[in-house]
Amino acid sequence: MYACGPTVYNFAHLGNHRCYVFNDLLRRFLKFKGYELTHVMNITDVDDKTIRDSRAAGESLKSFTDRYLDAFIDDLKTLNIQMPEILPRATEHIDLMIDLISTLLERGHAYKTERGDVYFKINSFEDYGRLVNLDRSKLLENADGRMRSDEYDKDNANDFALWKAYDSEDGDVVWDAPFGRGRPGWHIECSAMSTRYLGQPFDIHTGGVDLRFPHHTNEIAQSECACDSQFVRYWMHNEFLIVNGKKMSKSVGNFFTLRDLLEKNYHPLAIRYELLKTHYRQRLDFREDHMSENLKVLEKFPDFFARLDGVTSSGEGWRPVHERIERFLESFEAGLDNDLNISESLASLFEFMSDINREAGNLSVENVREIREAMVRVDLVLGVMHFQPERDIGEQVESLIREREEARKQKDFARADQIRDDIKKLGVELKDTPNGVTWKKI
Repeated sequence: MYACGPTVYNFAHLGNHRCYVFNDLLRRFLKFKGYELTHVMNITDVDDKTIRDSRAAGESLKSFTDRYLDAFIDDLKTLNIQMPEILPRATEHIDLMIDLISTLLERGHAYKTERGDVYFKINSFEDYGRLVNLDRSKLLENADGRMRSDEYDKDNANDFALWKAYDSEDGDVVWDAPFGRGRPGWHIECSAMSTRYLGQPFDIHTGGVDLRFPHHTNEIAQSECACDSQFVRYWMHNEFLIVNGKKMSKSVGNFFTLRDLLEKNYHPLAIRYELLKTHYRQRLDFREDHMSENLKVLEKFPDFFARLDGVTSSGEGWRPVHERIERFLESFEAGLDNDLNISESLASLFEFMSDINREAGNLSVENVREIREAMVRVDLVLGVMHFQPERDIGEQVESLIREREEARKQKDFARADQIRDDIKKLGVELKDTPNGVTWKKI
């Protein structure tokens, strides 16, 4: 499985993370199904944006992109996204790109311009555009937005760059190649790295719908012309994301990175759940007002496991439990078998939890063991059940209550009142009783 990864010139935004959570769900489900998986996600650390912004920052390309790559990996960990087996950087695979371009030149699928750029000749590939049922007569010049203003010596305005001749604006970002000094075009990077690690054809290629054309279309063309074989067996593209009902935009004030949302004190798993719960081929409206609702959903898991912890009976227990667990796992799997229909699978999960809660008084310790095994197996796919807000808040609240009691003993009532207010800000209400202080979440 090959997933188009980030261009590391800034922090990844919510639209990017919608794609990475989709990749993670697919990855986890493939492993749930028993497949041996090699998952490759590329890192684009050389292109117009990385060069432009690293020079503006006065940094080397590597130190600049390293910083944003580290931030990206932190984001993946925060959202409980599993790391791919292979995370190749474009700058570490330039030789592969040069070899691929040389092959395309030799086979007549590419040509070099007077300026020194190398372009892919789309008219040399009869199936160009099949991924998107392309009408070639409607091709737009510079559809990928990455053509430089001086690129006017192409044979066809729609041919795309495989290699860009050195320009003074590139600074020290340059490599030597048989066809001249320069740097790779954007599209060739993915073809070179995917084929290096997965061969050709490989099974699954993912990405956002915006990459279907021209990026994935161009990947197919250059890869199949170079290797004389099918490039990818299955393509899976996730739909766009909007935020709070509107297209994400800095001018509207709804353009968010993960860091922006964490600064608003939204729980990482509430964010993950919001990105996870909508089918990947449907447009996702990421709504901030869903965060509290998501917390309520996620709180069901620790509550459910706490209820199971309370079971002590060693008797026969609830007889139908094994059958109910099997039916649950079958329906959960069937939903995701149906083009990752996450809604169907989540519905089967919550229905199962409701059934178990109703029978809690009839369960045995052995019943609980089987139920826990099923839940753990399902969470290998979802990655959301280790949510424990009550425990974290509880430790903090209990500490503050002890501090408040000490202040009251010292007759520092102003401090005691301040601590009560601090506890209230955590969403917790205190109640002084003859038997001591109790608290509950508001």
